[in-house]
Amino acid sequence: MKGKLTLCLFTFAAAVLISPAVAKAVSAPEPKLSAKAAVVVNADDGSLLYAKNEHEKLAIASTTKIMTSLLTLEAASSDNRVIAVTPEMIRVEGSSMGLRANDRLTLRDLACGMLMVSGNDAANVAAYAIGGTPERFAAMMNAKAAELGMKDTNFVTPSGLDDDNHYSTAYDMSRLACAAMENGDFAAIVRQKSMEISFINPDVTHYYGNHNKLLRLDPCCTGIKTGFTKKAGRCLVSSAEKNGVRIIVVTLNDPNDWDDHETLFKYGFSKLACNKIDDSSIRISEAVVGGVKDSAAVAGTSGNDVVTGSGETLKRSVELPQFVYAPIKAGQVLGCVRYTCGGKTVARTELTAVEDVGCLYVKKNLLQQFWDSVHRLFPFS
Repeated sequence: MKGKLTLCLFTFAAAVLISPAVAKAVSAPEPKLSAKAAVVVNADDGSLLYAKNEHEKLAIASTTKIMTSLLTLEAASSDNRVIAVTPEMIRVEGSSMGLRANDRLTLRDLACGMLMVSGNDAANVAAYAIGGTPERFAAMMNAKAAELGMKDTNFVTPSGLDDDNHYSTAYDMSRLACAAMENGDFAAIVRQKSMEISFINPDVTHYYGNHNKLLRLDPCCTGIKTGFTKKAGRCLVSSAEKNGVRIIVVTLNDPNDWDDHETLFKYGFSKLACNKIDDSSIRISEAVVGGVKDSAAVAGTSGNDVVTGSGETLKRSVELPQFVYAPIKAGQVLGCVRYTCGGKTVARTELTAVEDVGCLYVKKNLLQQFWDSVHRLFPFS
């Protein structure tokens, strides 16, 4: 199936025929998964494309670090301060980026350690540095979750180590992933297959490979984060982009997560189409009243691409009045091209004047009219 486009003109609009390119999507069968819970969402608006037990509360292991690293990067954006590691901060088990007491590195580098090699030590250090204690940092995590509409989530640890009160859902994790990928630093880090991190003390550079094997398996993959504990099983949150379409995939407790995500990538892309929005080729002659010319040339502009369901209809209407009054200035917005889908405006481009059109008669203000009267009575004054 492909995204459909029809032209719908208002009765007062200037008629112009325009035909933008619409990306085609190839239908994929309903996926069969090993995951206990899964979702696929449109990354542009978070709308569900596929769901399985999407609201079931489950352990999420180190995918927790999506939240931890997002808060860390937000803090670093205003003050990427250097953190001195203490023994208390790294008293945590599990995966590690190899931090030791007295190491010094920046907040951003801690986030890199979480997202590359899932460092529990990096998550713990960040929690102390930003929240004061892991408990206070967990409160910050839950406040952010509430802000993002994660209604079935509760964070206890910054690393995602098992705790009966630490859980989320596939749907909630997709909301978190969508928000995280809007953070430029986060998106730039998670798409890296490997990174070098330079410590301030000791003066060394460490090489870290990304645990997300999907970055090597699928060229469409752009991130995000793996996770595993015995209780949670294999957890994976991933993002992918193809032909202007961006999707988020989440699987929880999935023994076959790599294959399942590749299956879900194909399924997600089959459900969406990218519509190119470019009206820069439009040229219209607009009637002008009271001008030195009877008409003004009007040009269209380009806009942002719009992603719709592959079977949805995208309607476009050219909105331009029957005439405009002089004076007209070049670049002045005279109308628009509006794109709607399901009755909702999804895109809009401007129609602007190409040239100036002056007034045929110059309208004078009261002071100018007064002086004209004076000159008529006293022509030599």
